[in-house]
Amino acid sequence: MSQHISLKDVERKVFTSAFEDGLWDIFIALVFLAWAFAPVLTPSLGDFWSSAVLFGSWPFVFLALWLVRRYVVTPRVGTVQFGSWRKTRLLRFNVVMLVFLSFSAILGMVLALGTAALPAWMHAAPFSLVVLIAFSVAAYFLDFSRLYVYGVLFALSPLVGRWLYLYREIPHSGYPVTFGISATIAFLVGLAKFISFLRTHPLDAQEPPSQGAYGD
Repeated sequence: MSQHISLKDVERKVFTSAFEDGLWDIFIALVFLAWAFAPVLTPSLGDFWSSAVLFGSWPFVFLALWLVRRYVVTPRVGTVQFGSWRKTRLLRFNVVMLVFLSFSAILGMVLALGTAALPAWMHAAPFSLVVLIAFSVAAYFLDFSRLYVYGVLFALSPLVGRWLYLYREIPHSGYPVTFGISATIAFLVGLAKFISFLRTHPLDAQEPPSQGAYGD
């Protein structure tokens, strides 16, 4: 039993090490940044095209970061195949997120139809709650503790932005400020993690990376 638990603990450490290169933090930062710039582009492009330009860039950003992981990170640390315990946990995560986000989308449409006359901050509150829960669920299943912090930042950004708009007259609902600050925090964390990773895993000092597997 102790050997089984020890192996599972080692597998968890190996799995969570995938988040220590900072690339996911940088991707999350760019997601925040899209929310910061979308309101600025809306007057000239409209709601649809401003969102399409910024949010449509996410797949390309994800591809760029995947290429960095493939050609910069993987040669330094190798690859690992995980056992059924981790695969089952990831499957549960996908199922829970699919159900939760589907329910949230339906609830959002219902609220949008029934709360048109409510203040704008009350429209943002359900969105913030959904974001906070989604990030927390991901942090739990992925053992990625920084997602709790990013969830709080993402959830507070529209609420604080609305306050800045109402009481400090910051334009665009304050989103360029609040989401911009959130993006900067996540990006600096990711950049620091990536630089630290490169320093602690120099390619010329590494033996050829190997492939490993964790069983049950």
